[in-house]
Amino acid sequence: MSDENGRFAIGVVGAGMGAKPHGLALQSLSDKIAVLGVYRRNRAELETFCSTYGLPVAESYEAMLADPRLDAVLVLTTPNAREDIVAAAAAAGKHVLIEKPVERTVAAAERIVNGCDAAGVTLGVIFQHRFRRASRFLAEAIAEDRYGQLETVHLVVPWWRPQSYYDQPGRGTLAQDGGGVLITQAIHSLDLMLSLCGPVAAVTAMAATTRLHQMETEDFVSAGLEFANGAVGAMMATTANFPGGAESLTLNFARASATLTAGNLTIHTTEGETITEGEASQGGGGADPMAFPFDWHAAQIADFADAVQQGRQPASTGHTALHVHRLIDAIMRSAQAGARVTLG
Repeated sequence: MSDENGRFAIGVVGAGMGAKPHGLALQSLSDKIAVLGVYRRNRAELETFCSTYGLPVAESYEAMLADPRLDAVLVLTTPNAREDIVAAAAAAGKHVLIEKPVERTVAAAERIVNGCDAAGVTLGVIFQHRFRRASRFLAEAIAEDRYGQLETVHLVVPWWRPQSYYDQPGRGTLAQDGGGVLITQAIHSLDLMLSLCGPVAAVTAMAATTRLHQMETEDFVSAGLEFANGAVGAMMATTANFPGGAESLTLNFARASATLTAGNLTIHTTEGETITEGEASQGGGGADPMAFPFDWHAAQIADFADAVQQGRQPASTGHTALHVHRLIDAIMRSAQAGARVTLG
């Protein structure tokens, strides 16, 4: 497989609003990754997308999968459209990189993960916040145990979406998205939190739809978190915080506190040292959900291609994504029951 020049060859399925950073990322990776085609059912919007980013149009998904050069597919459709698409790719022996969330429910996400396992194909899931420079720096520090035992965690996602965002067909519905602020927006920060802090053992939560939005699902969630390693924490996520701010994750260790604010990290040690890492960047916390760089997407796509070629697992897999799916499910079950919920 791979194209005539030996580049990792992918096809793209879906080219809606969330495809912009992927288009830019693929442009920047053209020396390593060849896009053999992009497919979307809306032909006019497909041609506009391909023209904008200089990518070829695929006549059909079936034709894309039949191309013997194809290594993998990048799936950017809405969550409700993914099971059949991934199943067809797996059956054709093509690896899969899929936008978050894996699907709308834990059960559907598990079917996708298990199906890829059974077919022997690699499944990666886009969680680009893991690929920020500041996130990687903190992950390395934790892996090396530089600051001692983790004691407390505080996550805040104070984002904003106008009503016009939820007025778009299917947006913020269980049928298309599977939920509201947790599974669509805060899932990035929750995944990053789990990758740094380890699994959550129990949650006590509340969720609401504020009077600022007319929508089916939640736009505000808060929860107490009990981590398996003994740390405790709290989280709040909303899309009802005008005009929207940067998400922040604060970890308190035995010998330091570390705060990630979007793509920037500040560490204060108990010995009086201050460490900073990161880059100036916008986030997607305001009215424009796409107001962020494409570099993190490019880094994750490159990691996925490298993982397939080297026969290793990518940094973010279907199995790691199931951890955040199960946490979101537990938070919402806790909120609905008004009770503490434990995770298996």
